[in-house]
Amino acid sequence: MRHDPAASAPRARLLVLRALGLGDLLAGIPALRALRREYPGHELVLAAPAGLAPVAEATGAVDRLLPASAPSRAVPRALDWTGPPPDVAVDLHGNGPPSHRLLQNLRPSRLLAFAHPGTPEIEGPPWHAGEHERDRWCRLLRWYGIDADPADLLLPRPHTASPAPGAVVLHPGAGAPARCWPVERYAAVATALRTRGRRVVVTGGADEGDLVARLAKRSGLPDTDVFAGGPPFDRLSALVAGAAALVSGDTGLAHLAVAHATPTVTLFGPVPPSQWGPPARPCHIALWHGPRGDPHADRPDPALLRITPDEVLHALDRLPVPLEGQDPR
Repeated sequence: MRHDPAASAPRARLLVLRALGLGDLLAGIPALRALRREYPGHELVLAAPAGLAPVAEATGAVDRLLPASAPSRAVPRALDWTGPPPDVAVDLHGNGPPSHRLLQNLRPSRLLAFAHPGTPEIEGPPWHAGEHERDRWCRLLRWYGIDADPADLLLPRPHTASPAPGAVVLHPGAGAPARCWPVERYAAVATALRTRGRRVVVTGGADEGDLVARLAKRSGLPDTDVFAGGPPFDRLSALVAGAAALVSGDTGLAHLAVAHATPTVTLFGPVPPSQWGPPARPCHIALWHGPRGDPHADRPDPALLRITPDEVLHALDRLPVPLEGQDPR
């Protein structure tokens, strides 16, 4: 039998660093898919928190997740990389020496990253403060000759059935108090929608049980309409994909709704929608009164507090898709 050297050659590997949260990963989908198209024969390995493995799989761009995370959006100290160095490494995490050095330590054959004075040996495009997150990473890849489309962000419809089809989903939590709209205002929206005959459900992460419970109690929601404790991704994804609309702050669930083309009303406070907001489509409404604030503050941002329940209800009424859970794709 004739031996084919190519058959036994190890598969080339591409490592992408984006060890951040759910919203960050979803905002990075266009860049991940561009890399998948550019390197179809490589194993694409994503360094990200272990809990995001189902999300990474849903993108259709990632072959394997390498667990990596650090507190407060910091750069991980090390990566548990084994075997030969990556053929290509891509920094989709940050723009400075910490993330650059982390990847350089693995000795990749090629490193794609933004330019920074602290790592002058890396030739890349300049970092633009205030740029939208999806546009930023696509621009990085285009600088290296890789075609990337910021609009390529939709996820496939979940196979799991929605536990509350056609409901309006309220998600009161966020990664920081500065981005949390007050519970009593969410409750006012819920009460008004239920008075109209709408089904309203509330969701929350693993550490947001008290927040969800307070909203459910104020709104008089039955237990069947409360999805607390961080539901499994397939169930959460199905809930969002089958919803009539999502009302939330600037958080990961808003990005998940955008990825499923679910209508959204997103409430922005310290960070403007020009950086993290949904695409400019009629089914997505971003509310923001400015000015910019501190996204790490320990209380709701003043700009966020300028948004009223009546304004949110009016925004829901303006959505072009009837609140019946249709897929507007």
